[in-house]
Amino acid sequence: MRDYETIVNLIAETTTAKGLTVTCRLDRRKYPTGRKVTAEEMKLVNLHPDKFHGEWNYVIKPHRLSKRR
Repeated sequence: MRDYETIVNLIAETTTAKGLTVTCRLDRRKYPTGRKVTAEEMKLVNLHPDKFHGEWNYVIKPHRLSKRR
């Protein structure tokens, strides 16, 4: 098993042929567990499942802002 430092370093060294680079850091803050997301909250997420295993692969897009005049 690898430690967190090794995993963060592996992620941070990621690059692509087109020049994408990745910044990575370990967040050691404590977060509450057991929070349930309601069906109403899920409906507000602009989630787009992928054709291949959409339960695992998806895109979350921002909502378009309406223009104010």
